[in-house]
Amino acid sequence: MNPTITKISAVEKRFPLKPGEGTDSIHTKPVYSYAVTYLHTDSNITGTGIVFTIGEGNQEICQLIQAMAEPLLNREIEEVMANFGQTFKTIADHPRFRWLGPHKGMVHLALASITNACFDLWAKARQVPLWRLLLDLSPEQVVSTLDLSYLEDVLSREEALAMLAKNLPERSRRESILQTGYPGYDTSIGWFNYSDEEVKNNVKKAVDNGFTAMKLKVGSPDIERDIRRAYLVREAAGDSATVMLDANQSWSLPKAIWACLQLAGMSPFWIEEPTHPDDVIAHQTLARAIAPLKVALGEHVSNRVMFKNFLQAQATSFVQVDVTRVGGISEFITVSMLAKKFGVPVVPHVGDMGQIHQHMVLFNHIALGHEVIFLEHIPHLRQYFLHPAVVTDGVYKTPQEPGSSSDFVD
Repeated sequence: MNPTITKISAVEKRFPLKPGEGTDSIHTKPVYSYAVTYLHTDSNITGTGIVFTIGEGNQEICQLIQAMAEPLLNREIEEVMANFGQTFKTIADHPRFRWLGPHKGMVHLALASITNACFDLWAKARQVPLWRLLLDLSPEQVVSTLDLSYLEDVLSREEALAMLAKNLPERSRRESILQTGYPGYDTSIGWFNYSDEEVKNNVKKAVDNGFTAMKLKVGSPDIERDIRRAYLVREAAGDSATVMLDANQSWSLPKAIWACLQLAGMSPFWIEEPTHPDDVIAHQTLARAIAPLKVALGEHVSNRVMFKNFLQAQATSFVQVDVTRVGGISEFITVSMLAKKFGVPVVPHVGDMGQIHQHMVLFNHIALGHEVIFLEHIPHLRQYFLHPAVVTDGVYKTPQEPGSSSDFVD
């Protein structure tokens, strides 16, 4: 099947949360939201693409989607995807829209929504889940979906092709992950506005549900609150549990160094987003100052060039690239290849609630040889997705429905 894109529409979807859910030290009243691209076709299938916000800017992103996606009209999806890297670059480099970025902010989120819709339509047209679509592509076909501009100094087209080709012989061994499922971690146990008692109870529920890894939000003006709650989670989860701490950019560099050293005693697996997400040198300085404690970042790193800089500076130990925050599936793969080149694992942030990322981590492991760590799990919007991610005993089950798992319940 090779449907032609006949119409493009964009809508916003907002999902209010229960008290305390989704809160962190910076974002205190979130409304989980998406700017959604629909690629309508001359067949009975529609491509759906999503990007994540927490309640504002959705209409503006939707307006940008409508304008930026015009080059896709009246084109067959196979023709679009045969050289999608060039299409991606052409849309991103539109002279007027590029001024609004470049490669960041609402204009880049609009591109991400468009990109994700293209990949979703492509997988549906081939009647396979996204992970299978990506794994069935040859190295040349994968690289043709990528925009590698500005990366030539660290990742050329030839190097990208060689990376994929090098991992081909071992792919069959790594495909066992499709049967066992991909491990998850519970990020909903310790939202910032939850009481200590709620956090303690949530840890117990997470452990009972099979999770051995979980995350607590920190970044309080009172460091004693963060310390108390971090040790509360450690005690409730047990010494063998993996516990991450997430400051959501709330600290300056001096405060980040001090706070991380204060929290080091409870053995966090990483400290996430400790300071401003654009400050490469601050993260580099912090990483050196608090070693062997590790830094994780990526939720608010907007594009492949910024990731390149963080990796070159050895400023992070974990790359948390998010397919709904960078330029979509194409740029996610590019960043994953950069991380592989620098020997840094990818553990995505899941603004999509894990819907698309459950496909992407399978591709990362099988096709790129990334190690299996775990994938963030946030359950709050499960009922709104037509095919919600299935997590059983703390493990993501491999999705089987065609597409990228991005469709919503009508």
